[in-house]
Amino acid sequence: MAKPTRWMSETKEGHSQWYIERFRQLAAEGADLAGEARLVDAMLPRDARVLDAGCGTGRIAAALHERGHTVVGVDVDPALIEAARTDYPGPRYLVGDLSELDLGETFDAAVLAGNVMVFVAPGTETDVLRRVGAHVVPDGFVVAGFHVNRNLALADFDRYVDDAGLRLEHRFATWDLRAWHDDADFAVSVLRHR
Repeated sequence: MAKPTRWMSETKEGHSQWYIERFRQLAAEGADLAGEARLVDAMLPRDARVLDAGCGTGRIAAALHERGHTVVGVDVDPALIEAARTDYPGPRYLVGDLSELDLGETFDAAVLAGNVMVFVAPGTETDVLRRVGAHVVPDGFVVAGFHVNRNLALADFDRYVDDAGLRLEHRFATWDLRAWHDDADFAVSVLRHR
């Protein structure tokens, strides 16, 4: 890892375990943890290959896997990857830094959900988008969702998208496709190769 991610440098000790337990509790309570996966699934052909970039505890990877897709989840945090392997077997999970990602395989789509772009190392945003985009087939897509009021301004994100050789195709205010508006605090951006 060239630079420590914000996930590693700007969270308190025990944060990973808190995050794991939080999502285990939400799952036990029956919370809807698959909204992002429903959007991605709706955009994919059947039996697609998906990269869950910044997969965390594996909830999105698992939901896509259950829908018949082949999914590879990658996260920089070994504790989250271990939880994903335990809680959501099926997808393949790997520890890795997205800014240096080189899996030697391509996917129909990649998803960066759960504020992944907010937690990458400062200054690596373009590298992350470039490396993730390089893993997506020419007619595939990358979809990223994050809070626009946390470490990453939308205008900066759009510049990183352009610098990474991608283009914005669609933008929404939520994963359930509510229309984008300038007062939205969350952005879901569908990106394609230029």
